[in-house]
Amino acid sequence: MTLAVLVLTPSIIAVALFIYSFIGWTFYISTVQWNSQVPNYTFVGLRNWIRLFNDTRFHIDLRNLLYYAAGFMTQCIVFGFILASLLDQKIKGEALFRTIFIFPFAVSGIVTGVAWRWLMQPTTGINLLFARIGLDWFQPTWNSHPEYGMWAVTIAASWQFTGYVMALYLAGLRGIPYELREAAAIDGAGSFAIYRYVIIPLLMPVTFTAIVLTGMNSIRVFDLVSAMSGSGPAFATDTLAFFMFQSTFGAYRYSLGAAIGAFMILLSAFLIIPYLRSMRGEVER
Repeated sequence: MTLAVLVLTPSIIAVALFIYSFIGWTFYISTVQWNSQVPNYTFVGLRNWIRLFNDTRFHIDLRNLLYYAAGFMTQCIVFGFILASLLDQKIKGEALFRTIFIFPFAVSGIVTGVAWRWLMQPTTGINLLFARIGLDWFQPTWNSHPEYGMWAVTIAASWQFTGYVMALYLAGLRGIPYELREAAAIDGAGSFAIYRYVIIPLLMPVTFTAIVLTGMNSIRVFDLVSAMSGSGPAFATDTLAFFMFQSTFGAYRYSLGAAIGAFMILLSAFLIIPYLRSMRGEVER
């Protein structure tokens, strides 16, 4: 017991100092009047929060967050599960396909954003491919569109993250005993029924993990958006993280930036706390 405490103490101190203390500092700065390059720790209570909640850009960012989360999470989970199910069929070259699918996850968000910015140029990239195959009438503006620009960004984000979700599902599929599928098949269940009543329910913990990971990514997305389009026309592709960055380091409104960051932490807590409680329940069982 003593040895365990000694081994864990440095990590506990480091986490408390470099993570939780700065989280507390962020919440504190959100309650003071530091809105210039000169620090001002005059306590103003929730004034910065009220100003944030009344900001039109903040309302647009919340809408964009819903759009991004819906598109990104759906694509990652659906396509990740489909790819994992295909690889689970013991196909030839599985290792090669698995590497190809998961490789985009190793690419940084900035590189991904730059590559997809080129691909989504209105006069080149994907639109040029559409024109070559006779779809001249279909020339979308992708991430430059003021209404569905955020949906286009989710395509690039899901391209990068789907391989990781695929790996999670593939590990879960490989952990399901073959005897369960065989027993269901003997009882007359077809492939669709086996997936619906056996495999998918057993993969719910994996799905919950994928929801938490993709949800966290949706809340904190910054690098991909900044590389592709920034805040976009009429804040069409703006995010909370990009708003926080510009408020803090562009306008020097540190208290407002801290309020945005604190709000993002609270949003993340709605995902993390249920996940930790479920994991605790799994361990206790």
